[in-house]
Formats: sequence, C-alpha cells, structure tokens
Amino acid sequence: MSSVPTGNRSLTDRNPAVSGAEIVASLTPPRQFHEASFDSYRPDPDFPGQAAAVEQLRGFFAPQAGGGGGFFGRRKSKEPKAKPGVYLDGGFGVGKTHLLAALWHDAPGRKKYFGTFIEYTALVGALGYAATVAELSGATLICIDEFELDDPGDTMVMTRLLGELVSTGTRIAATSNTPPNALGEGRFAAADFLREIQAISANFETLRIDGTDYRRRSIEGHAVVSSDERFDERVADATAAGRHVTVDSFDELITHLAAVHPSRFIGLLEGVDVIALREVHVLTDQGQALRLVAFIDRVYDAQIPLVTTGTALDEVFGGDMLNGGYRKKYLRAMSRMIALTSMD
Repeated sequence: MSSVPTGNRSLTDRNPAVSGAEIVASLTPPRQFHEASFDSYRPDPDFPGQAAAVEQLRGFFAPQAGGGGGFFGRRKSKEPKAKPGVYLDGGFGVGKTHLLAALWHDAPGRKKYFGTFIEYTALVGALGYAATVAELSGATLICIDEFELDDPGDTMVMTRLLGELVSTGTRIAATSNTPPNALGEGRFAAADFLREIQAISANFETLRIDGTDYRRRSIEGHAVVSSDERFDERVADATAAGRHVTVDSFDELITHLAAVHPSRFIGLLEGVDVIALREVHVLTDQGQALRLVAFIDRVYDAQIPLVTTGTALDEVFGGDMLNGGYRKKYLRAMSRMIALTSMD
C-alpha cells in the first residue's frame, strides 16, 4: 500500500471562509501574469491575428496624435465613436489571459480589477449587488477572464453590473474560450457572448485571436501519471525540499469540493506548493466534473504542480460530457491538467 511522509496535510482538512473584502483584494492577475506585458507576449507567426491584437490593445489607453483618446478615446468626427469594451475571442492557450493581464498592467490609475467571472459573481454574493457596484465604481478598467455563458441568472447579473460601470466611465475587457483549432467556432462564441449580454453588447469591440494551444506546443499526449512508488518518491522529495504538499484521494477531493463554494477554492490553495492525488478515476456526474473544472482553474492560476496516480487527469470526463454544452470548459481543463502534471 502506498505511504507518504508524515506531516503532509490534506486539502479536505481545509474549509476556508472568504470575505467580500478579501475577494476585492484578490482581484489582480494570477501569479504567472504578475509581470505580463505586451512586450513579453510571443505572437505565433503562423497566426497574424495575434500580433494584430497586441497592436490594437497597445492603443487601448494611449492618446492619439492631435488629442484623440486612443482605442477608447475621441476619434475624428467622421470616424465611429470608440467603444468602451473589448472582447478577446479565441481558443484556449492562444494567450488571451496574458493579453488581458498586460492590458490591466497598462491601465492608468490604481483602481482597476482583474478576476474570473466566478469571482465577480461571488463578490456580488458576498457584498450584495448595490455594495458591489459601489466598490467597483470609479475603476479605470474591469477585466473578466473566462466569461461564463451557461448560467442565465449570473449572466444577467453581470450584464447589469457592467452596464452600470460602463455608464460611469469604466472600461471593460473580457475573454471566454472556444474549442482549440475549431474553424469558425470562435466567431460563433463571439456571437453567443454578444447575444447573452445584449443589453450592453453595443459597447464591445471583438478582437479575434486564432492559434494553437501554447501549452501543447511542447506538451503532447496525456497528463502525467505516476506509479504508486513514483508518487511516494515525488511527495517525499517535495516534502524534504520544504515544499507544502497536500495528499488526498481523488474521491476525497471530489466530495470535499461539493461542500466548498467555488469562490472559496482559492482559499483551499493558500500556502500549498504541490497537490498530490491518489486513485484518479473517470467522473460520470456532471456536477462533480464542473466543480473539478472550477478547482483546476484556480490551481492553474496559482501554478501548483499536480502529482497523481490512476487515470490520466485529462481523461476523467466520461460519458458524453465532451459532446455536451460544457465542452469548452472540459477542453480548457484538460489542457491545463496536462500542463500542471508536467510541472516539476
């Protein structure tokens, strides 16, 4: 039977509480994008739309010659009025989050926010709608990564929230995901996004970013799986190096995630350096699968390596899940799990 060094803790021992103030304080780019800039973005030469998007976003806040207002500033009278929102449309792994973070860093002023869709809806849940509007009002920029379109109620709340913020001068930038290398599907995703936020859709300019998943440019195949012996070795080595390793069975984690609101998943990961999961297996319950996706998003933001035994993590979405309405979420999670299990 597998054994691990004593002293390792479990994620299931944690039941974090996250306040509205803590959520607001956390609305900054993920760790790996703390230094993101337009200069550090590496466009794929096979997809010229990536370089074009960089150039357009560079002018987002830059004044034009003659006193214009840049991407969203004043234009010549014969030109159409610039829009206060931009939607980065494209598959995952093409650098949308990098560009979104670069735009956040480029934004003037100290009051600006960067978060995922679920973090903003969690903030509304924690503070209430009116208090959230008051908290975010006056921001120069609100960045929303991974805008979700599958919950009509949350989408309606976010549309109303963004409409109020735009009316006071705040600019908005958003992303969502489309399947990789799916010709034409990104444009349908853009249409879906604009349809769902129809009340404020006229405020958004769409930038198309095509490309292949950069996480797979050097990573092929499946998520890395360890034997029981190798699992113990990796956990022991990480622990001996002073890294905080959590050890759980896959079933224990899945059960625990059902008892923790997704807005608190980031609290589960505080101080964790490596996550070790035993006996990964295929999931057939869609609720469990979607909670795992939300958890993996936070693990990826924190850049925490995964060590696993059992089924490869990118093969856990069973049944007909990959052909259903949440296909985009599952494909994004699979891409991220391959990357996370390949980290040292």
